[in-house]
Amino acid sequence: MIYVESEFAPLKKVVLAQSEFGFPEVPRPDDLKFLAPEAVQESYEHKGKDFSVAFPDRQAEWELERETFRKVLEKYGVEILRPRMLTTAEKQYAGPDGYANFFARDPFFTIGNMVIEGSMRFLHRRNEILPVREVMLKEVYPAECTYVAAPRPEIAAPDDITLGPGPFIEGGDVLVLGKHIFVGQSGLASNALGARWLEKYLTPYGYTLEVVRLQPDILHLDCALGLIKDGLMVVCEAAFIDGIPQRLRDWQRIDVTYAETSNLATNGLPLSPQVYVTDPAFSHIGERVAEHGIQVEYVDFQISRSFGGSFRCSTQPFLRKS
Repeated sequence: MIYVESEFAPLKKVVLAQSEFGFPEVPRPDDLKFLAPEAVQESYEHKGKDFSVAFPDRQAEWELERETFRKVLEKYGVEILRPRMLTTAEKQYAGPDGYANFFARDPFFTIGNMVIEGSMRFLHRRNEILPVREVMLKEVYPAECTYVAAPRPEIAAPDDITLGPGPFIEGGDVLVLGKHIFVGQSGLASNALGARWLEKYLTPYGYTLEVVRLQPDILHLDCALGLIKDGLMVVCEAAFIDGIPQRLRDWQRIDVTYAETSNLATNGLPLSPQVYVTDPAFSHIGERVAEHGIQVEYVDFQISRSFGGSFRCSTQPFLRKS
């Protein structure tokens, strides 16, 4: 079965990302502004290299982070699926743009019983869906669900910093709350045309879509907002241009600073309304979550966070259902 009813319904089946990244040969400054200064510097110092070659010890730590997280998921009975690794041909095809196979959240997403391949903005992530296709073949094709892909983005001129009109729609910007879908828009990932396409697809199925405008250095909506359980969220209000979405304004809030949200403080992962996973770097947030009767599990995700994503970014659910 494939179905996602919300961000916090019990997680039963999930795709957990691999840990592969190739630095672009020509870093684009506008594409790096959501990263920490040290990560930006590394992008220039190691351009064109595979991360595992540039930092073999950190590569091993990165893989261990994901393995530790996997054990926590399995502890709570979650079935785990993994994308395959990138092939040599895929890495070569990426050329100077670089490549990525490191966050399963963004190249596709699940809303209700609909599996939707996204349309990625950053050039090094344009083909990130390919390693997931074997999972799709095994899990999605036999299931009673729809399976569609967003239109391929247009090709922009080399000097076009916007990377063209898209459409761009990425899973990190898509939050599910029953039949109401929030879509973030900062200019770094999903854009207006991507949201328009998604709304056109979802409306006949009874869904409503709300665009949430974000500050220009916030990569995705889930970097500013996390729905922990019905009526409770972790949020950075300063990240929203128009304030917290109206539908969520009466929810209880665990507020985080702008610096914390840039460090992925809101990107924990509910395994159910009773269990939440976050990084020990945010233990003060975890303590506040625990005050609501929620079990908090901690996994050190420092390496993953250095790439601009954390627990939610590393996963994409196929089954979240009460």
